Amino acid sequence: MISEFKAFAMKGNVVDLAIGVIIGGAFGKIVNSLIEDVITPLVLKPALSAANLSKIEELTVFGGVKYGMFVSAVINFIIIAFVLFMIIKGINAAKNKEDLATASPTGPTQEELLTQIRDLLKK
Repeated sequence: MISEFKAFAMKGNVVDLAIGVIIGGAFGKIVNSLIEDVITPLVLKPALSAANLSKIEELTVFGGVKYGMFVSAVINFIIIAFVLFMIIKGINAAKNKEDLATASPTGPTQEELLTQIRDLLKK
């Protein structure tokens, strides 16, 4: 049973998933820091100071509904989605370059082959 568990735990998919989860957690911290420490002070500072707030999460309506948490989550999502889009776009561009470099040269077209056959039959 232990050897089966070891074989399962060491499969490529399980290890890849674990690495992805760890990197995702670290990436989430980076995004939160970007929003709280960079975007909010630079972009939202005028709006927050007009509302007498220091963080976007403190935005409330009707005395207690914290819609600032929702706005912060939306900003997080947009940043993460954009960064992932750029990463996937870069990977696809590199993959397309690699595919073009390793692609075999194309052979003669069907018309060229038919022309060659015709010429051979004429001889």
